[in-house]
Amino acid sequence: MAEITGDQRVQEEVLEGLATAVNHRRWFVELALPYLGDNPIEIGSGLGDYAIEWAPFLDRFTATEADPDRLIALKERLSDEPSIEVRQMLLPTNEQGDYSAAVSYNVLEHIEDHVGALRSMRGLVRPGGAIVLIVPAFEFAMGPADIATGHVRRYTKKTMRAALDEAGLQVETLHYANALGLIGYYMATNVFRLMPKEGPMVKVYDTLVLPVTKAAERVVRPPFGQSVFAVARVPA
Repeated sequence: MAEITGDQRVQEEVLEGLATAVNHRRWFVELALPYLGDNPIEIGSGLGDYAIEWAPFLDRFTATEADPDRLIALKERLSDEPSIEVRQMLLPTNEQGDYSAAVSYNVLEHIEDHVGALRSMRGLVRPGGAIVLIVPAFEFAMGPADIATGHVRRYTKKTMRAALDEAGLQVETLHYANALGLIGYYMATNVFRLMPKEGPMVKVYDTLVLPVTKAAERVVRPPFGQSVFAVARVPA
């Protein structure tokens, strides 16, 4: 049986803090847009920040959340967005669907049966559609913040590819993102034992460092990063 893991209070604080990292979010919004199609579903929408950014580009969008309390807050926040449907979903699931894509940012690392979760996403998406993922990178960066928020693993490109292959998905794009962010995250959470939440450090990084990192990585893919970005296709 799937379970919701991690301290929900800490998760809320982290989500609220990351919501202030506007440039970071818009970068990751841009990464997914070419693959979403006309009717995607987001797995683990949290506070709805990404859903609100994606919705203007789409005719229909489905936002989901596993935690019942967070689901209520998500429905309230998105109630004025006519193109967004909000529903509860906890992976793995046997539900079948015809969505154009499934997008899931920083969720898969919370799920013990991550291959089962990927197979569930495959079942929700029509043949040829995309599974779009961002997950945290590198086990050496696993620290108190990861444990408190319910992470059971971090990924490399190799382990992400292996999970996608085992789930029967065809890898299309796989690369690291936000190289300088990995260094900052490791120092903040493993050395100084801080939580990644709202504060001057997040604002300075998002305003000054992130734009430079984004521009550089458009030219050269880095050999490491804070996140792994992956796109895989459901076999036709």
